[in-house]
Amino acid sequence: MRIALGQLLSTYDPGENLREVADLARRAGEDGAQLLVLPEATMVAFGRSLKGVAEPLDGPWASAVSELAQQHSLAIVAGMFTPGDGDRVRNTVLIALPDGTVRGYDKIHLYDAFGFTESDTVDPGEEPVTFTVGDTTVGVATCYDIRFPRLFTRLAHDGATVTVVCASWGDGPGKAEQWELLARARALDTTSWVVAVGQANPLAAGEENPEKAPRGVGHSIVAAPDGSVVTSLGDAPDYAVVGLDMELVERTRTAIPVLRNAREL
Repeated sequence: MRIALGQLLSTYDPGENLREVADLARRAGEDGAQLLVLPEATMVAFGRSLKGVAEPLDGPWASAVSELAQQHSLAIVAGMFTPGDGDRVRNTVLIALPDGTVRGYDKIHLYDAFGFTESDTVDPGEEPVTFTVGDTTVGVATCYDIRFPRLFTRLAHDGATVTVVCASWGDGPGKAEQWELLARARALDTTSWVVAVGQANPLAAGEENPEKAPRGVGHSIVAAPDGSVVTSLGDAPDYAVVGLDMELVERTRTAIPVLRNAREL
């Protein structure tokens, strides 16, 4: 399975961000990728009001991404914002499949940490989500979700052998190291591939972040079912394509069947 990682740096202009998605989708299609993974908040960066930009999954922004998925014959996952209850929004991962199907995963674990309270403006999701790419079941998680192993083991029990994580992982002391550690740990927890793609670091791209909202730390990573790192990017905007050995999942699960051996306590 070939997966493309698009470590971009979103702006506050959804149209500009869509043009970046279009370029990455073109590159991924030309490179034979079956799935393009983009960060949380690809539609628009954190730091300003999200209510005015939130759109439903059949709105113009998601529809344009769906057209790109169909045009380039690959699945695309990208973070966006959809309407919630009242003045709130939902932090949604758009899942656009090459047959025109559009689905969404609403972030379950909201980022009320490090002095930032996402729950002030965002409604949480409730249901884990998987989708298929060819013969592979793919689970979906968003940013802070990566700190919660039970979501990942649930996705694995639901059939996922790959879980993608879309993130806008805020920078700070030790944050990049935590990000890598957590991605590798979730791969070990589930003996699955974990493909974690985050926003680039604004400082690496020569930008400031006056809003102090979480933007990105970069360091997108692909962790194998045995916890090894197969691909790791730096902190600047970047792009990579990696081939996943799907047979490694079964070999690892045979050698160390943690999913089967786990007991409810």
